[in-house]
Amino acid sequence: MITTGFTFGELAALMKQSAGATVDPAQLEAAPETPFGELGVDSLGLLGIVGELENRHGVALPTDAERCKTPAEFVALVNNTLAGV
Repeated sequence: MITTGFTFGELAALMKQSAGATVDPAQLEAAPETPFGELGVDSLGLLGIVGELENRHGVALPTDAERCKTPAEFVALVNNTLAGV
């Protein structure tokens, strides 16, 4: 069971691991509406992040998860999905 939720820090780590984009977690939290493209993450990179999260949590994210445009949108989607499990 998830008790703390998915954070911008976790997203930053996954962005580096799955998409090769190094972003400071504080930057994500300070400017969560920055488009993924400006952070160096394309749709393929986001798909890799989605896959890693699905493997870690054993939960399928919505099929359009890789279409999220910003970290804020993605973190909200992941937390809403995990809260419904």
